[in-house]
Amino acid sequence: MMQIRSPSPTLRLLCAALLGAHGQAAMAQDAADAPPAMQRVEVTGSSIKRLVSETATPLSIFKAEDFARQGLTTAQEVLGKIPSNASSMGSGNAIGGNTSGLPTGGQASADLRGLGGDKTLVLLNGRRIANHPYDGASVDLNIIPIAALERVEVLRDGASAIYGTDAIGGVINFITKRSVNVSNITAEVVAPQHKGGGEHRINLSTGFGQLDTDGYNIFGVLDYHKQNVLTSQDRAFSATGIVPARGLSITSGTTFPGNYFDAAANGGKGLAGNPYAAAGCNPPLSVPAVPANGTCRQDYTRQIDDLPAQQQLAFFGKGAFKLGGGRLATVEYLHSENKVKARTAPPQTGLVLPSTSPYYPGNAGGVPAQPGLSGQPLSVNWRPVEAGQRQIDSDGKADRLVLALEGELAGWDYKTGLSHAISKSSEQFTNGYVQDAGFAAGVLNGILNPFAVQDAAGKAYLAGTALRGEVQNARVTTTGFDFKGSRELMQMAGGPLAIALGGEVRREKADFNVNRDIAGQAASSGLSGSLSKSGSRTIQAVFGEVNVPLIKDLEVQLAARFDHYSDVGSTTNPKLALRYQASSALVLRGSASTGFRAPTLFEKNAPPSKNDTNDTYDDPILCPGGVPQPGANPLRDCDLQQFKLQGGNEKLKPEKSTTFAVGLVLEPLKEVTVAIDYWNIHLKDKISSLPEQSIYGNYEKYKALFLRNPDGSPYAILDLNDNLGEVKTDGIDVSLNARLARGAYGDVSVSLDGTWTRKYDYQNERGGNFIANVGRYADNNPVFRWKHTATLNWRKGNWGATLSQSFKSGYTDQNLVAPPYRHDVPSYSLLGVSGSYARQGWLLTAGVKNLLDREPPFSNQGTLFQKGYDPRYTDPVGRAYYLRGSYTF
Repeated sequence: MMQIRSPSPTLRLLCAALLGAHGQAAMAQDAADAPPAMQRVEVTGSSIKRLVSETATPLSIFKAEDFARQGLTTAQEVLGKIPSNASSMGSGNAIGGNTSGLPTGGQASADLRGLGGDKTLVLLNGRRIANHPYDGASVDLNIIPIAALERVEVLRDGASAIYGTDAIGGVINFITKRSVNVSNITAEVVAPQHKGGGEHRINLSTGFGQLDTDGYNIFGVLDYHKQNVLTSQDRAFSATGIVPARGLSITSGTTFPGNYFDAAANGGKGLAGNPYAAAGCNPPLSVPAVPANGTCRQDYTRQIDDLPAQQQLAFFGKGAFKLGGGRLATVEYLHSENKVKARTAPPQTGLVLPSTSPYYPGNAGGVPAQPGLSGQPLSVNWRPVEAGQRQIDSDGKADRLVLALEGELAGWDYKTGLSHAISKSSEQFTNGYVQDAGFAAGVLNGILNPFAVQDAAGKAYLAGTALRGEVQNARVTTTGFDFKGSRELMQMAGGPLAIALGGEVRREKADFNVNRDIAGQAASSGLSGSLSKSGSRTIQAVFGEVNVPLIKDLEVQLAARFDHYSDVGSTTNPKLALRYQASSALVLRGSASTGFRAPTLFEKNAPPSKNDTNDTYDDPILCPGGVPQPGANPLRDCDLQQFKLQGGNEKLKPEKSTTFAVGLVLEPLKEVTVAIDYWNIHLKDKISSLPEQSIYGNYEKYKALFLRNPDGSPYAILDLNDNLGEVKTDGIDVSLNARLARGAYGDVSVSLDGTWTRKYDYQNERGGNFIANVGRYADNNPVFRWKHTATLNWRKGNWGATLSQSFKSGYTDQNLVAPPYRHDVPSYSLLGVSGSYARQGWLLTAGVKNLLDREPPFSNQGTLFQKGYDPRYTDPVGRAYYLRGSYTF
């Protein structure tokens, strides 16, 4: 290996700029104080060990100490501060399954460039983690042991040629501490100013052995985190789906008291009503329909949670052993558990109430008589609130074992490892679910009253219909072997030519099991017609990388990777990257690459499930424009969540992409560094289900997707996974670091990281029209024109303070409302402040999150179960105080 010269101070500052870290000021300080000798290291984005200043791709580094100072308690929160990450929604996604309609287990995922979590590769210490079993396409960030982390590296351009074909949006590499030989105990409390959403965590770490002197180091970290529930009623902005001043009325026709429909009344035209509509229904849970039609509407938003109760437990252990001859053997073990309790409101539809029931309107049960009834059986939609909120308890577990060896052999630096990872999740009904058949029989037999509170017999019967137990479970297993070696081959005009070669074999297996005994009794689970499924595949890959310093200050990186999927086929993906140091104050860089993402085992093999749509719709045949037609049941066909049939598709084709980026790093002054990078991504054959809004928005085009029962009533829309079309997106990343002062009053630095998205256009089918998404809510979500995070840091001796800001620009709302109420969501900014003091092993940190107590801006989106705001991009907790104490001994 060549002898390394000590870099100049200017180059050291450029090194910090190239890494583009959030909190770059602290990094620049570290570089300035570092000893002259610099070792070669391996950084995310390359398999060649090198000086970090040589990187030719945009890489951001986030130090664990920085996000600890800001009170960030989960990996999802940390990634929420990255402007290039599209969504920051975590456990709240468990509420109703949200956009997927399926249980999510409270999964939190990364989403670089807004392309989807399935196109962001998440690594732990440079190796894969098993993906979450309910989508099989992305890692659940909840399993990341945040207390064990040293830093997070984010590669913001495509890296399919280095790490794997699915690294289309970028790579996030969580890197743990390399060694620990002290003990530490840390406790943290997050106390919101308003009710609900509080957090606490505690972590313990200890280790022994010095690698340099003892030849070994063994350490372990145990981390526990708990978040309390935040209900919709704990915050005024999420308390209701009915906001007349905003034109918002997102409600359900399945109510308490129940609505009825008499198909034989009114000369066979039918009659809908509610015995208690004239008396105001049951406010605030249900209110009279507007315009008045004799029925009630349920404000179901009042019976969901903004954030579910959640508990996380993680253990990470690592042992490193010097074997002699420069070899280092390591063993890593990760165990993580994530428990989430998700609650929503309970519906029951299509119940039959005969005229013989005491609760038929006007009979002896006390339900008021209703004019115009035919005396024939009634169809009833009823929300049995007495059964309690529907609650699903999700239990996720992840285990990962890695055995690795690295060293030097015949002039090659080599690394090899064997890994085995398991990701499991299960769902249990614990409250609010009832046995459909038994419940319907109680109404049919006159035991249950769908219009009022139950009597003693009704309460006992209702309790007897409760459905409890595990409804489904899933498991993904990934076993892999990898190896790579790098070395310098020859001296060129600009320095040594270096090469890296490697390969990987990976076996993936997925199992999805439905408990038919439970799921078959509850249509509202979405799994009543599902069957268990499984699948497996083998992936083999070889890759190579060459770093060519053509001339002084000009370096070329060439890389290529060949992957073979046993169930999909083969692909080769190249990458070219350039780095040119034009002067001591200017670095130019650029890269181009291709990507290929095979459909996951879940996307191909997921069992079909019948789920509620996210928004409410009118059936285009039986209730076009909200007007019931002959034979329609308005309680079923009008202004109601319909059904969609979702599941896998064995005919899916892989996604393919091209990515390129160009940028510069500039040091106009010794204390200031600026990085600007343009990125461009073109994705073809995007895998997803067609947005339900598109299907209902164009019946003539998608009429074949509307499935019906033999009597013509709606069954569901067919919305399986498919290759939808193309995505074209591009924009600019900006990073600024400046040291403002350094002297008797302390050191002051400021940093800013921002992403400006110029375009995000997508198709919902091959060859179809492109839909613009930047600055507007299109189909499922908005794409922000501008996002940034900024920090102001001060340090003096044992004291430190940080002021941070996150910002998102405004956008045009979903606006499924009347024209006078169409709305633009304003920009959203959050401030946080913290202070710290360190002395004799103690580190105390206190701060305030959401310093100005900024509420989420109003949004009329109806896609997610939470209403009145968009939980994917905002903080529902409000101002929260946090205190963190750490003692090292």
